[in-house]
Amino acid sequence: MAKEIEISTEYIPLGQFLKLAEIIQTGGMAKWFLSEHEIYVNGEPENRRGKKLRNNDIIDIPGFGTFIVKA
Repeated sequence: MAKEIEISTEYIPLGQFLKLAEIIQTGGMAKWFLSEHEIYVNGEPENRRGKKLRNNDIIDIPGFGTFIVKA
């Protein structure tokens, strides 16, 4: 079951999403996390911390879980 992550804006950058989902503790860890872990956005590999995530995007991080962005 995917965990829903609520946002209050039109989109959220992937780096901020990782912090909001409590996967990383600080925004500064995003670059390191993206270089060390596989992340899939809507089934496609993604490694850009600035990638804009929008409503209903599905983020899959093996070992951490699956998340759905809800605006």
